[in-house]
Amino acid sequence: MHRTDFLVIGSGIAGLSFALKVAQLGSVAVVTKRQGIDSNTAWAQGGISCVTDEEDSFDLHVADTLDAGVGLCDESVVRTIVSEGPERIQELIDYGVDFDHHEVDGEQVISLGREGGHSVRRILHSRDTTGREIEKKLLAAARAEPKITLFEHHYAIDLITTSKLGLATENRCVGIYALDEKEGEVVNFRSDRVVLATGGSGKVYLYTSNPDVATGDGVAMAWRAGVEVENMEFIQFHPTVLYHPKETSFLISEALRGEGGVLLGDDGEPFMSKYDERNDLAPRDIVARAIDTEMKRTGSRCVFLDMRHHSKAFLEDRFPNIFQTCVDHGVDPSKEPIPVVPAAHYQCGGVNTDINGMTSLKGLYAIGEVACTGLHGANRLASNSLLEGAVLAHRAAEYLKAKMPVDRTVSDIDLPKWQRGDAEDVDELVVIYHNWDEIRRLMWDYVSIVRTDKRLQRAATRLANLKREVHEFYWNFKITGDLLELRNLVDVAGLIVESARLRQESRGLHYTLDHPDKLTELRDTILTRY
Repeated sequence: MHRTDFLVIGSGIAGLSFALKVAQLGSVAVVTKRQGIDSNTAWAQGGISCVTDEEDSFDLHVADTLDAGVGLCDESVVRTIVSEGPERIQELIDYGVDFDHHEVDGEQVISLGREGGHSVRRILHSRDTTGREIEKKLLAAARAEPKITLFEHHYAIDLITTSKLGLATENRCVGIYALDEKEGEVVNFRSDRVVLATGGSGKVYLYTSNPDVATGDGVAMAWRAGVEVENMEFIQFHPTVLYHPKETSFLISEALRGEGGVLLGDDGEPFMSKYDERNDLAPRDIVARAIDTEMKRTGSRCVFLDMRHHSKAFLEDRFPNIFQTCVDHGVDPSKEPIPVVPAAHYQCGGVNTDINGMTSLKGLYAIGEVACTGLHGANRLASNSLLEGAVLAHRAAEYLKAKMPVDRTVSDIDLPKWQRGDAEDVDELVVIYHNWDEIRRLMWDYVSIVRTDKRLQRAATRLANLKREVHEFYWNFKITGDLLELRNLVDVAGLIVESARLRQESRGLHYTLDHPDKLTELRDTILTRY
């Protein structure tokens, strides 16, 4: 059993920022199922939104966020995260994050990009690999901190609570079971302060911009432990992912449209003016639905993003990763439009938390994309996600710093060893892969950009059968990373469908042909498993 003062599950901006802040208070274990750098953060291209320019203001950033969230943002949460952003940006710079600069009157100033839904330029970036730059610098700092131990290739299985242990105390989280993939054994991590920072669930869909690690692990574990889960129907589909048979998840950043990129239909004509007065810089839910509508109307397999108004030199300098990837796949963005399609991108709902990351289960916290704080509402404003991860990591660390003397009094609980029982090695991996594929296909076909009651019912029926099959596999065979991810995917898919069926209106990212109007009543969709 690994005993630690703080247990962090996930190694993105939220998890690593938190770990670095609380290392001064005690020992920290960071559990991540692949290598440390394998996180959603590392795949973030566009940048991190923050008020840093005199032409911008907190009020303007708040207003843009509230507008994108279509009535469901918590304004106090939005204002807190926006106003605390500059300090967190400075901390990232102190860790060595190299944001792009340009010269003004002989001085170097931070370069700011613009993305959909933002009324001014406020996106700090490092070329078009901002997330990777942040991830590398935070990971290097964490590896250099002696109080932090990074447990790579450890798959979190389930949260351990006092109620599951049969203890006659107030229910609280006291640790996790995790699969040490290299040793093939299940180990315990014991802590009174467990922090979920596991990112999102994009891999629940067939087409996604997310890395393979984004299988909704944190939401699924929290749900199975009886923690409140909120607004899971709001899955953001990024409007522009490269359309190519050999590259199904490469994001074409919204920052390209921020630099004047224009979406073209199959006929080579712009179409966004038909859908929104902001044209190509409308919020993502509007742009994604517009593209979906155009593709269905014309029967085309994609639309096109035109960047030909910029020189090759500009594109290579500002978007080196995107430019080279496109060229590698036979498309020169300086000479021809980039073929793009929407794909699942960001989970706006998640584990229900307050502004300090507290969940409905004592001892359990959630920060970053896995959490639903009230910032995003029904649709995330572009590049607010990295900002939220950094701010919530700080606030959770400060809250737990004040609680340390209190929580240390319950540290004498031990955890039982994992009981394997009669579980056998998986004899037919094809069943796991088939179920994985079926979940992702049915979610794409029935629960994607445009929904109907009938499609949601079909998805719910099939998911119920798949859940029984996965449950049987989980209890009868020796666990593997693939099986754990499949178990989490089917749980998260079920939560998305159940939440979508409960929302009898169209709002933000949830659009249904059977209920096309918004209700006057504003409400969140909160699910709890007792």
